[in-house]
Amino acid sequence: MKRRLCLAALSGTLGALAQQPGPLVRKKGPTVFLDYDQAELDAAYDQRVYAPNSGVIQQRYATNSELVRARLGAPLRVPYGPSEIQQLDIYPTGRPNAPILVYIHGGAWRGGRSQDHAFAAELFVAAGTHFVVPDFVPVQDAGGSLVVMAQQVRRAIAWVHGNAATFGGDSGRLYLAGHSSGAHLASVALITDWPAEFHLPNDPIKGAILVSGMYDLKGPRLSYRSSYVKFDDATEEALSPQRHIDRLHMPLIVAHGTLETPEFQRQSREFAAALKAAGRPVQVIRGENYNHFELIETLANPYGLLGRAALALVVPRRATESAEHK
Repeated sequence: MKRRLCLAALSGTLGALAQQPGPLVRKKGPTVFLDYDQAELDAAYDQRVYAPNSGVIQQRYATNSELVRARLGAPLRVPYGPSEIQQLDIYPTGRPNAPILVYIHGGAWRGGRSQDHAFAAELFVAAGTHFVVPDFVPVQDAGGSLVVMAQQVRRAIAWVHGNAATFGGDSGRLYLAGHSSGAHLASVALITDWPAEFHLPNDPIKGAILVSGMYDLKGPRLSYRSSYVKFDDATEEALSPQRHIDRLHMPLIVAHGTLETPEFQRQSREFAAALKAAGRPVQVIRGENYNHFELIETLANPYGLLGRAALALVVPRRATESAEHK
C-alpha cells in the first residue's frame, strides 16, 4: 500500500513538472563566422567559458614557479630591448654549449609575467637545457597592436641567439615553446625573415612546441577580442602563420586539449593539417580530458604529454633519460 502511494505521488509530481515550461532556449543570431553567431564566437575565444577552474590553475602556475626558483635560485634577469618591460629570465643549466628553450607565455595577449611561467624550468635545466622566459608588452599597453608584441618577442629571441655564449648556450640549438596567445606569438616568430630583420641565419630556430594556440587571426578578429586588439587587414595577414606555411621548415609539435574551446581545437587541427599537407615535419598531440590551462602543466613533467615530447625535441636521448631517472 505504501509503495503504491509513493508511486502515485511520484507520478503526480512528474506530471506536474511535465506541464511546467522548459528551460529557455537562446535564439541563435545571424552567423558571423563559420557556424557561429556572435555570442557563440565570443565564447569560443573566451577560455573562462570552457575552463571554470582557470583562476585556480593560473595561481598554480605562479606558486609552482616560486617553488622552482626556491630550488634553482633566482634567474639571470637581463634586458633585450630599450623599454622597461623588455627583459628576460634565464634559468641556466650550468653546462657549456647547452641547448636553449625560449618559452613564450600566454595571457590572451593582455596578461602574464615571466616570473609566473617558470614552472617547467626545472625539468629542462635538469636535462641540460637553458630555460628562458621573456617579458613583453601587453597589447593594451601597445596601443592595441599585436605587431608591437610580435616584434618584442622576435627581439628577445634574436638577443638570446646573439648572446647565447654569454650564459653557456649553443645558438645552433635554439628552440621555442609557446602557450595560448604565446603559441601564436611563437608561431609568428617562426615565420620571421631573420636575415633581413635581425641579420641572423635564415633558420635560427631549430624546432618548436606550440600549445593551444591561434594560427589564423580571422576568427579572433571577428570575436570580442577586437574590443582590445586593433585588427586590420595587414595585421591579420602578416600575423596569421597558417597563411605562410612556406616559411616553416623546422620540426613542430602542435598540441591542444579535448576540453579546449571549439575554436582553439579547430585552430590547432587546421594548422597541423596545413603543415602535413605541405609536407612539413609536424607531430600532433591531442590531450584527452585536458582543458586550455591544464595541458601546459604537463610541460613540467618528463612523463607528461608535453614534457616527454619537448625533451625528445630539444635534448639528446642521454640527457632525457638522465632527467627522467632523477
